[in-house]
Order: sequence, then structure tokens, then C-alpha cells
Amino acid sequence: MKYSSFVDGAQCAGMAMVCLTDFEEYAKQHLSKATWDYYAAGADECCTRDDNLLAFKRIRLRPRILRDVSVTDTRTTVQGREISFPVGIAPTAFHCLAWHEGEMATARATEALNTCYIASTYSTCSAEEIVAAAPNGYRWFQLYVYRDRKLSEQLVHRVEALGYKALVLTVDVPYTGKRRNDIRNHFRLPPHLKVKNFEGVFQETGGPEEYGIPANTLDPSISWKDITWLRSITRLPIIIKGILTKEDAELAVDHCVQGIIVSNHGGRQLDGGPASIDALPEIVDTVAGRVEVYVDGGIRTGSDVLKAIALGAKCVFIGRPAVWGLAYKGEEGVREVLQILNEEFCLSMALSGCRNVAEINRNLVQLSKL
Repeated sequence: MKYSSFVDGAQCAGMAMVCLTDFEEYAKQHLSKATWDYYAAGADECCTRDDNLLAFKRIRLRPRILRDVSVTDTRTTVQGREISFPVGIAPTAFHCLAWHEGEMATARATEALNTCYIASTYSTCSAEEIVAAAPNGYRWFQLYVYRDRKLSEQLVHRVEALGYKALVLTVDVPYTGKRRNDIRNHFRLPPHLKVKNFEGVFQETGGPEEYGIPANTLDPSISWKDITWLRSITRLPIIIKGILTKEDAELAVDHCVQGIIVSNHGGRQLDGGPASIDALPEIVDTVAGRVEVYVDGGIRTGSDVLKAIALGAKCVFIGRPAVWGLAYKGEEGVREVLQILNEEFCLSMALSGCRNVAEINRNLVQLSKL
């Protein structure tokens, strides 16, 4: 794969959007304040949300030169499936707030770019609609455990039958973090949108809601025994999302999961925890290749992707940038976001002396002393 082909393609397309922050600025200007605040929200003072970005800037690259990078290859594999480059879409809720086709547009974009899309339980399109929109796409499904286990179990059987290839169990939400602007804005889904995977499940009680479903539906008693329960009801690989410590990484391996996503939920849960990229190395070292490790939170450039792969991530996942792409131009906008990251990653690889993903390792990075 020649790097020049990416550059030529971008020039021919006459791309007005040069980097991911261009999409961020567009989304901020064009989305309603309540919607923008919902997507942008971090917990409490947003320290962890902001540190997700700053932490990447503290990492420096150690480029190697004279390495013949005339041909570079960004392909990799996740859970045995080849993808075009190590960037997928993290589970983010309510895509229809940003674009009328919502998650269907996101699914088509990731199918076109041949990468992985983790569909959120809190999608405004159903699991079935996502599959119909992109029948050949590579999809995982993000899952929560509810007080009513049958809700979770039905979702598991449903997505397994639909051909989703893994379950991504999000484990850092026993309770929802305090997102101040959502409280100030009295955030609710507009009447024409629903959490489609639960359509017809909950009775209209008029009681308090939390992000589209009745409050107190999530189960705060979730524990490691629920991993065993989940393994008993599905043959799909189980990937745990929300691990930030080596102790929990070791427990995850002990409970026979197939992957870990190092994540602080975009800084939306516990404020004051580590940036995801800072937590990554100790988890990679602890796991020692026994399961695949991924990371999300704060990826905004191709060099961020390179740094994460160098620190041991098999793949990174982006959340907010996908939503910005939707707000800009739906499916085409998400494709542009992914293409820009692909171009930047390929260029960063080449300028660092890496011809393929296998050549990226920890010798490529150092923590800045600044």
C-alpha cells in the first residue's frame, strides 16, 4: 500500500475538512446546545475527559530513519478478523441526534472502510436495522447488565443470531456518572427518538428516565460472577470494556474473556481516574499476550493511533469523532473521519520508519520530560 495513494485521493476529493478537530468545530456550531453538551460531556470537572487528550501529547515518538518506507501496510487483525487499519468505532449512544440515519450511516461507513463497529445498546436504530444497512460489515455489540437479567440475555441471543461477532461488556457503569451539563439541560431524547433495542420493552410509567430508559435499570450489583454467567449463555467472544488497572486485567484473564478495552468511558464516569493511554502499558504488560488489548479515549490524530499501537494496543476505538462526522455529513462524514485517521496513521508510520503494523513496538515511544 503506497502512502501517496492516500494523499492523491484526498487531493482529488478536494477535502475541506483537514483534521478531526475541523469536524469537532463543525458539530459544535451545527448541533443544538443540549445535543452538543451531551456528546461532549465528561463527569464532574471533566479532568479525566480532558486528560485523555493531554496524555497523548506527553508521549513522544522516537522515529527511525533510512528504512525504505516506499510501501506501507496498515492492515491488522482483531479477534482473528482482518481490518484495513487499527481504528474502529467505539460504542456511542444516540447517533440519530447527530444525523437522521444515525447508526445505520455509521455502520455503512465502517463497512466501506473495512473496520470494526461496536454498536451501542443505546442505539437509536435497532440491532436489526444496523445489520440491514451494512450486511457485510464487521460488528461487535456493546452490552450492559440489567437488574432484569432476562433483558440482557434476550439481547445477547438476539445479536448472536444477527451475526454480531463479539460482545463488549461495559463494566464501568454500576451507576451513571454525574454529567453536569446534562443535568442543567434536563437532557432527554426528543419524542421522535427511542432506544430502539428496547422498543416496547418498558411500560410508559411516566417515572424518571435516565438516557432513554427507566432510571435504576442498570444493575449496580454486577460482579465477576456475571462474566461466568455471560459465558454460559453465549458462544460469542466476550470483551470487557472499562478496565484501568493491572489487578482487574488479571481477573479478566482469569475469567476467560477474549479481550480488554482499556477505557475510562471517555471521562464520563469517574472523574480523577487515569487517562486511558496512561493505563494501557501496565495492562498490556500484565496480560502478556494472553488476550488482545484495545484502547479508547482521546484519539484525535494518526500519530495518536501510532502511539497506542506502540504501547501495545491491538486496535483503538473512536467515539466522539464518529459523531462529529455524522453531524457533518452522515455516512460520508464518518467515512471522511476514518479516512483522515487512516492517512495520518499511514504517514506517521512512514515518518517513524514503520512499514507495517508488526514493526510498531514500544521502542518507538518515550514519555516526554517536558
